Amino acid sequence: MLWFLLAVVTLVVLITLLIFRVKDLSEYDGQDWVMKEVAPNPAHDEVIERIKDMGRASRGLKGKARLIALRNHLDSLGEDVDIESDIRHQDHPRGEWILAPGADSRRRVLYIHGGAWAAGSPRSHRAITDRFSRIANAAVFAVDYRLMPEHRFMDGIRDCRQAYSWLLNHGPDGEAPVDFMVVAGDSAGGSHTLSLLAWIRDNGLRQADAAVALSPSTDLTLTAPSNRENIRTDPLLGPVFGGLSKIPLPVLWWGTLAAFRLSPTNPVASPLRGELNKLPPVLIHASTTEMLLDNATRYAAKAKAQGSPVELHTWQNMVHVWHIFTPLLPEADEAFDDIAAFLKKVEQP
Repeated sequence: MLWFLLAVVTLVVLITLLIFRVKDLSEYDGQDWVMKEVAPNPAHDEVIERIKDMGRASRGLKGKARLIALRNHLDSLGEDVDIESDIRHQDHPRGEWILAPGADSRRRVLYIHGGAWAAGSPRSHRAITDRFSRIANAAVFAVDYRLMPEHRFMDGIRDCRQAYSWLLNHGPDGEAPVDFMVVAGDSAGGSHTLSLLAWIRDNGLRQADAAVALSPSTDLTLTAPSNRENIRTDPLLGPVFGGLSKIPLPVLWWGTLAAFRLSPTNPVASPLRGELNKLPPVLIHASTTEMLLDNATRYAAKAKAQGSPVELHTWQNMVHVWHIFTPLLPEADEAFDDIAAFLKKVEQP
């Protein structure tokens, strides 16, 4: 009996290694990147309280009820934002335009929101999209892509691809070619952003002039050190995903395959695992204390090694995607100033 169990375990291990073939990417660790120092500020405590409110909103709930509560709470973040932009809803592709006063409609930003592919919406991220429209002097289209678990992961991917293709020739006022195109996103949307760049390259479409990824997920294998080392210092992702650190990685890989219907090594879901050559200029922001820090550093290091113009700027002790707390957090305003400078540099002849 013991020999039989050992044989079964050995077989499962071999099948796991054969199917997933997770390459060690630690060679991209340890590089130095631009870091912004952060001074203590009372606003940081208020942000932490807001994050705790998110947890309280779904406390005691399970399953679909918990997910709905989380979605509603995220959407409420956008309802409290005082924005200058005009908002126009659109059905095909589904999403909303955000237009700052005087924005040039031939300058466009496709924004892909975060929320672990299961929450978030154009409404929840209006603080970010409003600022993007202003700093880029562009019409921002926040795509309302399909979410899990009601839809497949690939449904959301297809929505983002369709939105990008459509934006090349359509603006908020109808059919018109684009002059300057940016793709941006945060967290899960940052993953979609980086995945989209590779798809554009491989399919011969007009490439984006620039891309911005805020605290992006880049690798669903969860093999980067910060996925475990930064659990206690990440007040947003730590309480939600920290428990995954107790589950053996091969079990998580099988779980990802079942939930996403894609291997965690597939570059569509883990852009770090793909070819990162011939990309447009990309700016990545990350916090030194968030769980996804090494997702960002490894992606930037690999892209740089393969010849792509990718920059990574980190901030000390910020929460995951702190940009959404503008104008409360001064570091959020600093981050948008940094994005504005990056876009200006991209446009310089």
